[in-house]
Amino acid sequence: MVSSKAFLLAILGCACLCSSILAARELSDAAMVERHEKWMVEYGRVYKDTAEKAQRFEVFKDNVAFIESFNAGNTKFWLAVNQFADLTNDEFRATKANKGFKPISTSVPTGFKYENLSVNALPTTVDWRTKGAVTPIKNQGQCGCCWAFSAVAAMEGIVKLSTGSLISLSEQELVDCDTHSMDEGCEGGWMDSAFEFVIKNGGLTTESNYPYKAVDGKCKGGSKSAATIKGHEDVPVNNEAALMKAVANQPVSVAVDAGDRTFMFYSGGVMTGTCGTELDHGIAAIGYGVESDGTKYWLLKNSWGTTWGEKGFLRMEKDISDKRGMCGLAMKPSYPIE
Repeated sequence: MVSSKAFLLAILGCACLCSSILAARELSDAAMVERHEKWMVEYGRVYKDTAEKAQRFEVFKDNVAFIESFNAGNTKFWLAVNQFADLTNDEFRATKANKGFKPISTSVPTGFKYENLSVNALPTTVDWRTKGAVTPIKNQGQCGCCWAFSAVAAMEGIVKLSTGSLISLSEQELVDCDTHSMDEGCEGGWMDSAFEFVIKNGGLTTESNYPYKAVDGKCKGGSKSAATIKGHEDVPVNNEAALMKAVANQPVSVAVDAGDRTFMFYSGGVMTGTCGTELDHGIAAIGYGVESDGTKYWLLKNSWGTTWGEKGFLRMEKDISDKRGMCGLAMKPSYPIE
């Protein structure tokens, strides 16, 4: 039979343990509050009242827990707390930064100028940044015009390869002026349609001449063209080998499903695993390569600033079993022709 003394000691021990757990939790919460405060300062986040701040803190805390749990696993890539850390995944999926690509169900078939190239004759690694064909990372902000950034990135690349000059071109001109087709500025658009506008418009002006504002604006007619294209083609759908042929020769516009939580907080490494194929975000394929462990990857340029991903860039696994490609990147690729 347990003595009263032993019973009392057990109770006291339990009380001390509970107190320690509560103290640890309070310390942990205090540290998380401080972390949230620093994050708010870093990203210039301001809330309308204490209630919203408390709500956002809980979301922030949940996201941090998810990121740390993911990074503790055995994966080929990792996540980090970034500018989206106080958004739920549902909110992120609905934000304009993650909605901007509007694929059409039917399109007119085009030629594919790289059809007869042999994949075996292509270089094993391509990075158009090293050839000076990629401008620095840009940030679309809360305007859903990823389609414009994707199209401009591909166009900047082919102009550099054709003329020898890398020119930062204007996404805002597309946002403001390309409004007579299916493109709708900050409400979304399609890269092929952007290419069509550039052809009809006689080119696109420079970023410095028509700066990005991250909102729909009135078209400033008469902007001096800095570069133009003669046409555009689609890469054969669901064909990573065909996409490789195109990317080996120029930067290519691609669309992906960017709604997954791991995409939301991607920070580095080669993204592997599974993700959706409901295309909602336009980016640019600017190369490909092979990791030291043999993992093949696509090199992609995003438009969410340098605090996301590998200083704004992303690597995704290449040649997966799903013909649509990682996150659907092989479903709707296209490129301009100079």
